[in-house]
Amino acid sequence: MNVRRQTEEREDRELAPFAARAAGSRGRAWPEPECDIRTAFQRDRDRIIHSKAFRRLKDKTQVFLVPFGDHYRTRLTHSLEVAQIARTVAKALRLNEDLTEAIALGHDLGHTPFGHSGEDALDGVVPGGFRHAEQSLRVADLLERGSHERPGLNLTGEVRDGIGAHGSEGRPATAEGRLTQLCDRVAYINHDIDDAIRGGILRQEALPEGPMKLLGTSHARRIHAMVSDIIARSRDGEIAMGEAVAAACQELREFLFQQVYVRSGAKGEEGRAKGVVLALYDLYCRDPALLDGDAGTPAGDPPWRRACDHVAGMTDRYAIATYTRHFLPLPWRPADDLRLPRR
Repeated sequence: MNVRRQTEEREDRELAPFAARAAGSRGRAWPEPECDIRTAFQRDRDRIIHSKAFRRLKDKTQVFLVPFGDHYRTRLTHSLEVAQIARTVAKALRLNEDLTEAIALGHDLGHTPFGHSGEDALDGVVPGGFRHAEQSLRVADLLERGSHERPGLNLTGEVRDGIGAHGSEGRPATAEGRLTQLCDRVAYINHDIDDAIRGGILRQEALPEGPMKLLGTSHARRIHAMVSDIIARSRDGEIAMGEAVAAACQELREFLFQQVYVRSGAKGEEGRAKGVVLALYDLYCRDPALLDGDAGTPAGDPPWRRACDHVAGMTDRYAIATYTRHFLPLPWRPADDLRLPRR
């Protein structure tokens, strides 16, 4: 019994005409034997989940920098929420759920420490600028190490396209990629409101009245309203929101920028976070030998490229610890300190 073929046949029968099918994938950069159990998109999803870059997302900022408290979102939980929302819509629209999930789980693999603060810092100094969507694709293509001998995860063309084009400037080639792009916004608008209220940055009654009346006053109701609208408005592979819901989402997004992303006390450490990222990037550019033992960027790449890859891959806590080790004085201890009697 070949389970993969059965799944591919079921996709061909049941998915919408404009949905991507694993059997018709554009393929990988280098060919591999097919799996008897998993389709190509299922294998991509699994490769992303098992990657080190994906695991590091648990300690990378979503909005709040290294927060005290166990319930604030990180890049990892954000990616999981995007995947859950996108799969729900994909199922309703008869799109390929496995492709949708793989794109959603991989879309932030290359995000910097300290969220958009870290991204802005690198964008100002890296030649050609820095965009985390492009870095996510670089992580998948080159910096990660899969179970095979070559670098990268060797993902299918459809997953690579969805990851690399998920930013606001890009337009993914597949309906699944475009759906994930929109569900990314649905996820972060709602969970950033939730976290801001939990952290005392916002009060429920301060949220804009119009969007609250249209979408609902609870986290669950707002997501349900947005998801329902996407399902109702999307046609023939074009993923869309209705004008009213899209306008409400944009109003909430602008409200968050003004009240949470820019002005709030929780963002007061962003200047220092940018300073950490810039100092580490400059350190590795000036002294590339510090990265000689790093198994990521090829040694032949220019120092700025190696420095960018290394710093972008750091978690918040690792970046702070590395900065402390290189730039802050440590207490001096005599060689025989451990043998001194206790007082």
